[in-house]
Amino acid sequence: MNTIETSLIHRVLPPVRQEPAYPLLILLHGRGADELDLLGLSDYLDDRLLIVSAQAPFAFGNGGYTWYEMDDKGTPEVSMFTRSYEALSVFVDDVVHGYPVQTTNVFLLGFSMGTVMSFALALAQPARIRAVIANSGYVPEGTHLRFRWSELRHQHYFIAHGVQDPVIPIGFARRAHELFQKSNATVLYKEYPMMHQIGEDQLNDLSSWLTALLEAPTD
Repeated sequence: MNTIETSLIHRVLPPVRQEPAYPLLILLHGRGADELDLLGLSDYLDDRLLIVSAQAPFAFGNGGYTWYEMDDKGTPEVSMFTRSYEALSVFVDDVVHGYPVQTTNVFLLGFSMGTVMSFALALAQPARIRAVIANSGYVPEGTHLRFRWSELRHQHYFIAHGVQDPVIPIGFARRAHELFQKSNATVLYKEYPMMHQIGEDQLNDLSSWLTALLEAPTD
């Protein structure tokens, strides 16, 4: 499967099974990583998925990349966040139209800052994203975006966080859970005895959750 030109650098892992169109999983890495960082998760994921891993647009030391800078409260710097959000929005369009994708089965999987970007896109444009796997991140409140909390009935969220996370403390995940409880999304929230990472138990849980969602009819 040839790589298409998009708004963001990316890598593609074609599905094992050959079909006319595929459910799409877009991977969004954390601060200081790159588009290769999360590709190893594919060993745990359903082999029907077309997996596309995006690189954040801004350089961040030692060859890594970032989606934005932030203040000490975690609020994204406006200009960088806006540019990254717009690039990600275009990127999803590019991928959906450039690869053989089931448009009703578009999923985002983020880690840390990649989770923040996943929340941003899915909450602001819920009709485009069926589900989000949110690992060790937070909902970016106080940005320019308007989140459509009352329009999430067709969306599903797997929100996971380590209770010992020293980078993004567990309170951010609990705040996200509180926000989603006021929405009409379907949410599975889980805490794990770990730090700022994706652990084995978490991988098994999110893999089972995603496969079950693939087996279910679209809402």
